[in-house]
Amino acid sequence: MTSPAPTPSSQLAHPLSEWYRTAARDLPWRRAVFHDEFGAWGVLVSEFMLQQTPVNRVIPLLDAWLARWPTPAALAAASGAEVVQQWANLGYPRRALWLHRAAQEITRLHDGHVPSDVDALLALTGIGDYTARAVAVFAHGERHPVVDTNTRRVLARAVEGRAHPSPASRRDLVLMESLLPADERESAVFNAAAMELGATICTARAPRCESCPLAASCAWLADGRPDTPDTRRRQAAYEGSDRQARGAVLRILRETGAAVSLDRVLPEWPDPLQRDRAIDSLIADGLAEAEDGLLRLPR
Repeated sequence: MTSPAPTPSSQLAHPLSEWYRTAARDLPWRRAVFHDEFGAWGVLVSEFMLQQTPVNRVIPLLDAWLARWPTPAALAAASGAEVVQQWANLGYPRRALWLHRAAQEITRLHDGHVPSDVDALLALTGIGDYTARAVAVFAHGERHPVVDTNTRRVLARAVEGRAHPSPASRRDLVLMESLLPADERESAVFNAAAMELGATICTARAPRCESCPLAASCAWLADGRPDTPDTRRRQAAYEGSDRQARGAVLRILRETGAAVSLDRVLPEWPDPLQRDRAIDSLIADGLAEAEDGLLRLPR
């Protein structure tokens, strides 16, 4: 009697998860479900911070954040100014205010405990499909597909034979769901392993296929690593952008720690209209307040 042919799930999940167990980086937010450490609040904070921000910038700021606000209730009681200052140079500072509001909602609606249900997590401010599933899986051990940029690249190459993933869509969740092991803990390991492979081996510019645990079954490698087109929209350059101007204004407010006269906010900025646009957008986003000719962090 012949053995059944391996399924796509077993071809990917087993070798990838075995590789992960010995090769994964020791990152604090992984200690929640895998080593019964860290906690759901730490996972939630880390997921907010990791959005479009490198790991090496997040870890020291994450440690400082959790030391200052170890629970949702502690953060909920902080002021907007304290939150924006503590966010420091992580970028996309609206995330800090969203996290602050989410902490207030968790305190008010969930008795200070980060919920495990995906729909309950999605109802919190600033939480989308990825973050909700990441918290449910890595903090609470639930079985859900968790798909980030690294995971999409691994799936595109290993399963679909393409050099680059398509723009993010619900289709990614469906594909990842089809590959998840049935066991909840093993599905969490596989989710984390796919992210780790994309971050360290199956990288965007210089994939190390010779070290990849999926080399024997990778469709892209088997096809000779074709240079298929990248159809994703590219982010605009930071240098000279409105984002850079916003960051410069916020840096002045954080460093000063007090109200600043509007005419002293970036008077040397090469494009005065862009400077004014940056200030207006920060006020509209709730990241700054203007009153009587003064600009300050939110109270």
